[in-house]
Amino acid sequence: MIYVIGLGPGRKEEMTQRALESLERCDVILGYRTYIDLVAPLFPDKTLRPSSMRQETERCREALALALEGHTVGLVSSGDPGVYGMAGLMLEIAGDQTEIEIVPGITAANSAAAVLGAPLMQDFAVISLSDLLTPRELIERRLLAAAQADFVLCLYNPSSRGRPHHFQWACGLVLRHRPPETPAGWVRDIGRPGQSHCVTTLGEIQDTRLDMFCTAIIGNSQTAIKEGRMVTRRGYPLGPSGKSPAFCSDTAGRVDAVLPSGTGNPARLPQEEDPA
Repeated sequence: MIYVIGLGPGRKEEMTQRALESLERCDVILGYRTYIDLVAPLFPDKTLRPSSMRQETERCREALALALEGHTVGLVSSGDPGVYGMAGLMLEIAGDQTEIEIVPGITAANSAAAVLGAPLMQDFAVISLSDLLTPRELIERRLLAAAQADFVLCLYNPSSRGRPHHFQWACGLVLRHRPPETPAGWVRDIGRPGQSHCVTTLGEIQDTRLDMFCTAIIGNSQTAIKEGRMVTRRGYPLGPSGKSPAFCSDTAGRVDAVLPSGTGNPARLPQEEDPA
């Protein structure tokens, strides 16, 4: 049996009960060294097998071999294992040779959004800027399409030592379709000691040096900064008129400016809360 488990940001408080119970059932836990370090204090009596980055295939093959020997195996990912995690690769390698259960976790997009405010209240796109497995040309097409379509953008893996200017390049593409005063923000080391974040604007965040421990969110036409937090309006009625005015941030990205009725790009007025 193999459990492919999402750890969320990594702290016990932000792991799901199902994830903790699944880890408890395992006698061997495998994962990237950083993620194994997160679970080690919680399960000191388990057999832990850390490995390095770019050893994902070998890690899955080891998990399968252990399961076929009779072990109950936990294969861990940060966030959710089905979002840039190990779930897909494990299913491909194992086929029908053993039972596999995917245990979801809180994604970096969700965790970062909670720190920054409520920026994901409308349709959003999650795009990894890593070109290790995805060609840069395809990343560019996806960024431009999502920016033009007014999706809120959540950007994973913004920069690394091998591509130090990738995030600046991506922001430049988004700026073709959005004004520089568009609200934006980043979070580093989400849910871990030393967590830091900043709410700013697209024009300003372009000059920020972010690394692989950061997640960035760029708002859309309905995102504003309220009391230092990013908020993307759904279109719920707020005033006595029952209408929901569109608004945007001012050029400093700090004060809400209400647009006159009939202007801008107001969100639809939902009849009820959408299921999530």
